[in-house]
Amino acid sequence: MLKNIAPLLSADLLYHLRAMGHGDEMVIVDAHFPAASMAQRHIALPGNDATTLLDAVLSVLPLDQYVSCPAHRMQVVDHPEQQPQVCREFSQLLNRHEGREIALEQIERFAFYERVKQAYLVVSSSEMRLYGNIILKKGVLEGAS
Repeated sequence: MLKNIAPLLSADLLYHLRAMGHGDEMVIVDAHFPAASMAQRHIALPGNDATTLLDAVLSVLPLDQYVSCPAHRMQVVDHPEQQPQVCREFSQLLNRHEGREIALEQIERFAFYERVKQAYLVVSSSEMRLYGNIILKKGVLEGAS
């Protein structure tokens, strides 16, 4: 165990989060998502819901502050005006960890799938709520040396 590191952040996940470069994207997906067939790199973290996993990831991963939207969610099929509860929870976590308002833009389902195929990393959760999927664009730590 490490101090101040969430226990669900496995060695593999920490390695890949560190290996990602500025602008690379990682995706947290729900239990329904076809991650294994789409991912370039895939880590499964069974027993964790998407919001718990997002909370842990955001504790170590800076989001890109040089783009208009560093986070995206999947649009509800046939109901683009809807924002599922899991996505509202994503927004709260994004805002809390970044200390600023982060827009969580939606992407149409099949466009979301195409974006996932290009992502550096896909992490599967056991989230059972539909639309528990989020794409994060990695940023930089200002003043890090």
